Order: sequence, then structure tokens, then C-alpha cells
Amino acid sequence: MKPTRRPPKVQRENRHRSIPLSKLPKRSYAARDRGFHVLSVMRANPALSLSHAAKLEGVKPATVLKYFSSALSKTGRTFRASPSDRYAAVLHVPNAEGKAVSVRTHSSKDREMLGQYLRDLGRYMRGDADALTRWRGKKVAGFELVTDEAAIIGMESVLSDFSLYQSVQ
Repeated sequence: MKPTRRPPKVQRENRHRSIPLSKLPKRSYAARDRGFHVLSVMRANPALSLSHAAKLEGVKPATVLKYFSSALSKTGRTFRASPSDRYAAVLHVPNAEGKAVSVRTHSSKDREMLGQYLRDLGRYMRGDADALTRWRGKKVAGFELVTDEAAIIGMESVLSDFSLYQSVQ
């Protein structure tokens, strides 16, 4: 009997190659942003399943799994969001001149804090004088947050059209 010979091991290319965010097509980048919203909704309401949260945000569950599989854990038949993640994202925050500055965040905590800052900035502009007190002198992801009253009044007209996320057309 002739011994069987095994073919040499061939290095298989990893199916899930990491593509830098700057190289993602606009459409994929927008899908990834929508996936962030699904994770946020799932963290806000832990009772929501992936499919229900994705439906609420208008995203396919497969899209969320594609971009954020390590931020989800499977319990039985349902996926649950982890309490936090380390995914990088670029958010846009106003500087002292009112221009949008791109801030590269590296965690869900940074994204959440920037969202809370913008919410409090809006409250301040609507008349709540104490809304920005917790943000004085703070930095998030290396960006110093604007809390100076004179700077905010100077950029008030620009902030009405401001958005945390980049608009994709």
C-alpha cells in the first residue's frame, strides 16, 4: 500500500481584511455610522435584540454584524451589545470659531461624551446657563471643548446647522 501524501499547507488569505476608515467608500462609511446608532440604541435599552434595534434604525442586522461583531455577544439566539467598545470613529465638534473640527475617537465612551456635550451645548443656547458647567476645562479624545460664553455667542448662527456626524451625499 502506497502512503498517501498530503499537499503542502497553503497560507489562506484572511477573509476579513481590515480596511482603513479613510479608504472606505462613502456608502460603506454611512452604513458603518448607522451601525453605531444601532449599538447605541441597544446599549440604551438592553432588552432590545439586534434585529429589533436594527429595524428601528433602518439597518440590516447583517450590516451591524459585519462592522461590529466584537461589540456583540450571543446569548442563546439573541445578540446583546457589550457595555463599551474600542472602535474608532470620526465625529465633528464645533471649535471656538464655530467650524466643524474632525475628532477621531477610539471608544464608545468618547462618542457618548461628545454627544452629551453637544446636547448640553444646545441646552445652553436655549437658555440653560448651567448646562456647560460640567464641561469647563475638559478634553475629550484630545479635543478641548468650547465652554466660553463669548465664543458660543459668536458662533450661535453657525451652530444651528451643526451635526455631530458627517453628512454623506
